[in-house]
This record gives sequence, structure tokens and C-alpha cells, in this order.
Amino acid sequence: MTDRYAVVGNPVAHSKSPLIHAEFARQTGQDLSYTALLAPLDGFARTVQEFRQAGGKGLNVTVPFKQEAWRLATRLTERAQLAQAVNTLKFEDGGILGDNTDGAGLVRDITSNLGFAIRGKKILLMGAGGAARGVILPLLKQYPALFAIANRTPDKAHELAQLFLPHGDISSGEYGSLAGCHFDLVINATSSSLSGELPPLPGGVFSPGSLAYDMMYGKGLTPFLQFAQTHGAAQLADGLGMLVEQAAESFFLWRGVRPDTAPVREMLKTL
Repeated sequence: MTDRYAVVGNPVAHSKSPLIHAEFARQTGQDLSYTALLAPLDGFARTVQEFRQAGGKGLNVTVPFKQEAWRLATRLTERAQLAQAVNTLKFEDGGILGDNTDGAGLVRDITSNLGFAIRGKKILLMGAGGAARGVILPLLKQYPALFAIANRTPDKAHELAQLFLPHGDISSGEYGSLAGCHFDLVINATSSSLSGELPPLPGGVFSPGSLAYDMMYGKGLTPFLQFAQTHGAAQLADGLGMLVEQAAESFFLWRGVRPDTAPVREMLKTL
């Protein structure tokens, strides 16, 4: 029988995940189907239960259900536990494994696809919400020389820094505290690009040879990447590669096979 998977969210019709996983399945010869599931805002757990009872093997989870998925899982990976958010569910005998593949996808895109070594570099992570929380541990495991979190509300940045302190040295504060600081890798994990806005980032934060990475993606440069381009960043990247790589990490968790992401990334760029 064909194994069933899906992405669940609200809204979810815009998701590229069905296209990505269909290509992964074709490429690796895996017999599976992958669809999009719209869950009522008050019906996430019920939607998951019905999909599982109908024979579903696993789910990707998108907004606004990642924290609810974290609570629903009966077993969590370390990265999901710390992120307090789950984007991948794998149904097991007697339980549900919850994982968060966002950080692994980000790191793989940066290190493998973009050829940028994180070890020994100075990192600035902008934002202290769910997107930021999901990528901190995998970034710390690359052993950067310095890791800083900046947020409009500094208390949230301090809270995140304390949570992950056992895994690496982290500094935190508001954007104004970055004046005079320089970073090799600046990652925008805020949702500002969705509204065409830009966090109040000082212009001098980009070191020579630095990479500016926006976890959002779309046609053309985001406001953050436009800013980075004019303020000294040597390399620019949006989150399309991360999207594909986190999907590949989910696929590997479910199927034990790692797909080739390069042709899928190129395909999505043409859409």
C-alpha cells in the first residue's frame, strides 16, 4: 500500500511541501503520497488523530500548530524539546515522535549549499520567536566563536539566551546594543520581511565576507537582504534552501533515505 503523509496547517493551500515531497518520492523511488490538510484552528489534535487512524504515517506541521504539535507528541527529539515547537510528526507503535527539522535545514543550507563554514564565526540571530527558537541548538552545535540574539523586546532575547546557555555561550539584547559590533553571519528570523519592514539593525554589523540570511523567501530580495546588500554583506541568501532542506530532513526521518535537494531547489526557483 502507498504510505500517506501530509502537511497540516491553517492556512495551508499555499504550501510548497506537497510539490517538494512528491519530487523527493519520485527521485528516491519511495511509494508514498503527500497532500495538504487544512485543520480547523480548534481542531488540530482531532485532525491528526483522524489522519493517523486512516493509515497516515507522518505529518509536517506548519503555522499555527507547531507548539500544539509539541504538546501532542509522546516522544521528542532534543532539538524539538528545546525549541518547544514541532514541525514533523512520525507515527510509531503506541506513540508519536515529534521533531523540529528547521534548524538542521538552515545549517545544511548554509554549510553545504552556500559553502559557508559556521565554526569559529560570529553569529547574530535577529528575533526571539518560534522561528529563532527552532534553529538555535543546531547553530550552536556548529561551534561558532560568538552567538548573539537581538530582539525589539530584549527580555525575550534574554529568556532565550538563558534557555540555551547550557549548550553554548550566548549574548542577548536589543538592536541598539549592536552598535560597533561586527558579525560574519547575520540571520533574520523575524517575520518583518512578510510585512515589508526591517528591524532597526545598525548598518555596520556586517563583517567583510559576511553572509546575510533571511529565513523568509519570495520573489526578489527581502527588505533585510536589500539592507544587507547596501551595508557590506558579501553574500545574500533567502530561506528557499532552508525550506527544501528541512523537508529533506523530515523525509529522512520518515523513510531513512536522504533525497538530493539540488534539483528541487532549482525547480522551485523557476516557479
